[in-house]
Amino acid sequence: MDKKSSYSKQELLDMGSGKMFGKKNGKLPLPPMLMMDRIINISETGGKYGKGFIKAELDIDPENWFFKCHFINDPVMPGCLGLDGFWQLVGFFLTWAGGKGRGRALGVKELKLKGQVRPYHEKITYQIDIRKFITRPTHMAWGDAVLNVKNKTIYFAKGVQVGLFEKLVWDTGMDPGLDPF
Repeated sequence: MDKKSSYSKQELLDMGSGKMFGKKNGKLPLPPMLMMDRIINISETGGKYGKGFIKAELDIDPENWFFKCHFINDPVMPGCLGLDGFWQLVGFFLTWAGGKGRGRALGVKELKLKGQVRPYHEKITYQIDIRKFITRPTHMAWGDAVLNVKNKTIYFAKGVQVGLFEKLVWDTGMDPGLDPF
């Protein structure tokens, strides 16, 4: 597959089903957990640290599942979903950059939420600057990320970490004895 610098919603859905990079490699979650509608720009160069960046958007629909339960008569997107969007995008970056294996979120060093996403917002924009990117012994990346609403930064994250792992056990029988931890 050619490395493109932007991706449509359908292409993101194709990645979620394993059509884009293969069934054994990093996938995005499918809706309703997919936290982006498009990747506007992705590059292995540039960004704040010169190691690459990702910019993506999520259209806000007042009918999104989380607004119906978080909270009644006070709907707000859970902050953890914005963080998950950061992890999803760093995982996309790793697979897009040629990494093999299944993606797993590994942590975040610092997270600040200074605002909220409400049903009347039109869209949110993610910007992630890759701080560190390694390919051995496994593909891993760390990024610093922001989430913007109406051109105002409301989430700040440092050290968003994701790895790709080729030897993860995929237990279709749900046997906890097969878990490596």
